[in-house]
Amino acid sequence: MNLRNSIALVLTTGLLLGIPRIQAHEVVLQGNGKLAKVNAEGKITWEMPWGSIHDIHVLPSGNIMVQEKMRKIVEIDPNTKKVVWSYDCSTSNGNEGKKLEAHAFQPLKNGNVMIAESGPARIIEIDRSGKLLKEIKLEVAKPHPHTDTRLARKIENGHYLACHESDGTLREYDSDGKVTWEYKVPLFGKEEKGGHGLEAFGNRLFSAVRLKNGNTLIGTGNGHSVIEVTPQKEIVWQLHQDDLPNIRLAWVTTLEVLPNGNYVIGNCHAGPGNPLLVEIEPKTKKVVWTFDHFETFGNSVPNSQLLDLVGKTLR
Repeated sequence: MNLRNSIALVLTTGLLLGIPRIQAHEVVLQGNGKLAKVNAEGKITWEMPWGSIHDIHVLPSGNIMVQEKMRKIVEIDPNTKKVVWSYDCSTSNGNEGKKLEAHAFQPLKNGNVMIAESGPARIIEIDRSGKLLKEIKLEVAKPHPHTDTRLARKIENGHYLACHESDGTLREYDSDGKVTWEYKVPLFGKEEKGGHGLEAFGNRLFSAVRLKNGNTLIGTGNGHSVIEVTPQKEIVWQLHQDDLPNIRLAWVTTLEVLPNGNYVIGNCHAGPGNPLLVEIEPKTKKVVWTFDHFETFGNSVPNSQLLDLVGKTLR
């Protein structure tokens, strides 16, 4: 039997046995002053100069939504590399003169855009003309325009999940702005330590995804972990800094839940020798794919999206 036939037999056998085939992913991300697409072979296929971001979304059109200087939300046409739409949070809808940073946003199915504004401490929804359609005031115990929130998402029930970084707390708000559930990220018996890298520690959470089973997956930021929490606030699954062989987690940022149930985890500020993205099979905690381009994108890649699965993941 020749090599080609042997490979075909292995793939066919795997499919018959229900063994998932591992596939590398195409990714869009920002780092080292550029926004870029990287294909499954690890080659940059598109790039343009761009500063730091904390959130990113690819629209059905293929256009890319990101932040600009943590003040504006912009839409970029990758074909022309031009900004085709923008909304300046710092000068719009009552924010003139206020200290403000926008760390999270979300294009909604109806064409409107949700934005979480740190400083004003609110979630807003606007139409594409910039008209304010909705405002949800956020509860923040330690207010600061840099740390009121990291990621925030409108979820299927119409509620909002907001990661309050400085509070170390995830809060769920209903459509009227009432807190219906909250979860304080634990320190697991450790002392807090400053910094951003592997040596730091805290509960400055970055991301949260509401799972189909009703539980919530939380990327704990400088807690170096991902935890799954029930509505009763019980941790039923967890992954910590040194649980993966030959990989150390630092500031855990991106979370994507793939159609096959796997998790893609952003590993920011982890330094050389650690991947920027890790895909794991949660039941076994087996690593099935990594993305390691430290030399190209540097030590600060806080968010990304898998282009081969746009619209198919929970994030």
